[in-house]
Amino acid sequence: MSLYTKRGVSAQKEEVHQAIQNLDQGLYPYAFCKMYPDYIGGDKDYINIMHADGAGTKSILAYLYWKETGDSSVWKGIAQDAIAMNLDDLLCVGICDNILFSSTIDRNKSRIPGEVLQIVINATQDFFDEMKSYGVHIHYLGGETADVGDVVRTIAVNGTMSARQEKSRIISNEKISENNVIVGFGSSGKAHYETDYNSGLGSNGLTSARHDVLDKYYAGKYPETFEGILPEEVVYIGQQKMTDEIAIEGFGNITAGKLLLSPTRTYAPLMKILLEEQFDALNGVIHCSGGGQTKCMKYLPKNLKIVKDNLFDIPPIFELIQKNSGADEKEMYQVFNMGHRLEIFTNEKAAQKMIETANSLGIEAKIVGYTEASDKKELHLKTLAGWITY
Repeated sequence: MSLYTKRGVSAQKEEVHQAIQNLDQGLYPYAFCKMYPDYIGGDKDYINIMHADGAGTKSILAYLYWKETGDSSVWKGIAQDAIAMNLDDLLCVGICDNILFSSTIDRNKSRIPGEVLQIVINATQDFFDEMKSYGVHIHYLGGETADVGDVVRTIAVNGTMSARQEKSRIISNEKISENNVIVGFGSSGKAHYETDYNSGLGSNGLTSARHDVLDKYYAGKYPETFEGILPEEVVYIGQQKMTDEIAIEGFGNITAGKLLLSPTRTYAPLMKILLEEQFDALNGVIHCSGGGQTKCMKYLPKNLKIVKDNLFDIPPIFELIQKNSGADEKEMYQVFNMGHRLEIFTNEKAAQKMIETANSLGIEAKIVGYTEASDKKELHLKTLAGWITY
């Protein structure tokens, strides 16, 4: 049993998928997000979408860093995490404008003061204001803030996005086929619209990242940050303190806490351009979130062999997690994005223009793999440790 499983979480969410297996799959079963007829507008040429996601257990990291350092600015990143995990899923089906957002914040009032709520709420609007400058308009329609200390130990920051979109401008992934190339867009570094180095971690696998990297010291001092029935051998098993500095080439020393808390990069400024200039070449778009580099397997419209033989160099944050946890490559690549969190299935000529567009925004990009005909759905990853098959 993996450490991830022992901590009560699942990279593949098997039980969740089993629970919803009898629900309507929507108009496009292979699309990254579920879409429905235009119930709101009644137009047969449009779809409706409503999508919910959040920062997950990353808010616990913000709580630890804030308590240890007094630096409340880290809560701004949690607001961005909750937004980007919604927004970047919508990007995968072709939606990047005229989006509605409602936030849901559940807090333990005895531990999370009003100051933190104010930072999260204001940072949400600040992020939307920034995205507007890139032509991505998101309308903040309020939400629910509840004091539920009997339910949450610290704070949970989530949100819901909704939109209407023309069917003719939807990416359903049905065009993914053999002889496609796969363009990966880097998750780490510093995009032109980011103010600091981004570790690339995003908001998936944070339960493992937190326990794998951080020292047992935090278990004793902050018991409210983990489930008390977990075996001691999986709770805060790392060697790092939040304020330990890690050398990042080209960016100097950054604390372990800040690396773990890097706000989830949104690819909205990039996708806005690609959707306007290269829509017809977007055969499929995948957000490598829960499930990491195996995420694409859920959205293939037919049997295909996916080969990723030119993956990105592993960003330091993932090396740090693996060093502390001892997890093997197979588990790392199905929990974390390991270097790119967005991938597009396209043709080779279009791929080059996509790479140039990404580079113009300070995002590293390259062709990371390709597709082949097959009698089954299979994934082959070439890693430093050799080939991994899923």
